[in-house]
Amino acid sequence: MASFMDKITRFLRSPQGQRLQAKARQVANDPRKRAQAEQLLRKFRGKKH
Repeated sequence: MASFMDKITRFLRSPQGQRLQAKARQVANDPRKRAQAEQLLRKFRGKKH
């Protein structure tokens, strides 16, 4: 049986995984989206920072 990491690796190498990675890179480069993600992380971390 394939391990969880093997399944993730296979998915990321698939065409669908490649599209998802490209979209994630695009979103990460958008300053507004990056700020939203940082705000969400602060919320989940308990506003320590």
